[in-house]
Amino acid sequence: MNAPAQGHSAQNPFPVRAVAIRVAGWIDKLGSVWVEGQIAQMNVRPGAATVFMVLRDPAADMSLTLTCSRDLVASAPVPLTEGTQVVVFGRPSFYTGRGTFSLRVSEIRAVGIGELLARIERLRRLLDAEGLFDRRLKRALPFLPARIGLITGRASHAEHDVTTVAAARWPAVRFAIRNTAVQGPNAVAQIVEALRELDADPEVEVIVVARGGGSVEDLLPFSDETLCRAIVACRTPVVSAVGHEPDNPLCDLVADVRAATPTDAAKRVVPDTAAELALVADLRRRTARALRHWVTREDHHLAQLRSRPVLAAPLRMLEVRAEEVDRARAAARRDIGRLVGAETERIGHLTARLATLGPAATLARGYAVVQAVAGPGDDAAVLRSVTGAPEGTRLRIRVADGAIGAVSTGEGGDD
Repeated sequence: MNAPAQGHSAQNPFPVRAVAIRVAGWIDKLGSVWVEGQIAQMNVRPGAATVFMVLRDPAADMSLTLTCSRDLVASAPVPLTEGTQVVVFGRPSFYTGRGTFSLRVSEIRAVGIGELLARIERLRRLLDAEGLFDRRLKRALPFLPARIGLITGRASHAEHDVTTVAAARWPAVRFAIRNTAVQGPNAVAQIVEALRELDADPEVEVIVVARGGGSVEDLLPFSDETLCRAIVACRTPVVSAVGHEPDNPLCDLVADVRAATPTDAAKRVVPDTAAELALVADLRRRTARALRHWVTREDHHLAQLRSRPVLAAPLRMLEVRAEEVDRARAAARRDIGRLVGAETERIGHLTARLATLGPAATLARGYAVVQAVAGPGDDAAVLRSVTGAPEGTRLRIRVADGAIGAVSTGEGGDD
């Protein structure tokens, strides 16, 4: 059975030197690189030929150790101080003696104002193309926030302006203050962390990012892409109050509201108690006046309605109509009585004529109706001729008060 390769078992480990040499070999394969960042720390020891620096990423809590010659620092195009934005060219190296990593720098270039502004402009166009400046994404500020999140420098004028003005406008205002670096290599990371913390607080209804004025280099953190995207990602409305009126960092464009100064931010976020009370009083007066006018107008309208005849004497119309109804009823009775009388008289005349023309009246005058009866159960037929009653024909004779039976003796008969 083969023994495990060196470094893969406790029985056959690597010595420290072997690991250090291998790590150094792997790092040497990276080659020389250009790196950009802010100088967070610089150690120039008197009489030392090597300068040690810490280069920090402004958008993240990460840093690299740099080493360079003293002459390189002395001949830099601008004085190198903590916070200076630089681009360096160097080769990563691993010092096996202490097991430390550093970037051996052979060239340093300071990022000038023109280059910084050009980078900010490129970032502005990129964020605009992504729609992060769209006004439709802007959230409205609450009328009276229960609690205001404030991100600003410790004991800064911006903090004093916001809190003082807000308290003067609304004494009951409450703040959740997060003091962070507002310039330098640590500013972006601290501000982003404070944003996330305040955005997660359910009591915070609006967040104000405030800083006083400064140079372009001082305001660089507020044009950082990481900070801009963190503001857009917030669920809580964000007010940007960075610098003075002429200053326009990118965070102003992505924030929901841009305030010209920290004092302006306090005025936008908190309503003025005196102004609001005056507005309420004015609205009450206007409402009362409008209500009185409405009541007066409606009362006048009701008075007009009551003065109309139909409401002043509501039974008058019925009384007039009642008289018309009585007259119509009398006329109807008169016409119906006249019609009934006329028809009764006509019926009497017809009855008399009918009685005169009927057989009963004729029989009453002495006449009789002779009918020949053929046999039992047969209908009797009126005898109209002597030929219809030969001898022996049974006859039925109707008179005024009844009928009698007879038998025909033939034509001529007995006298």
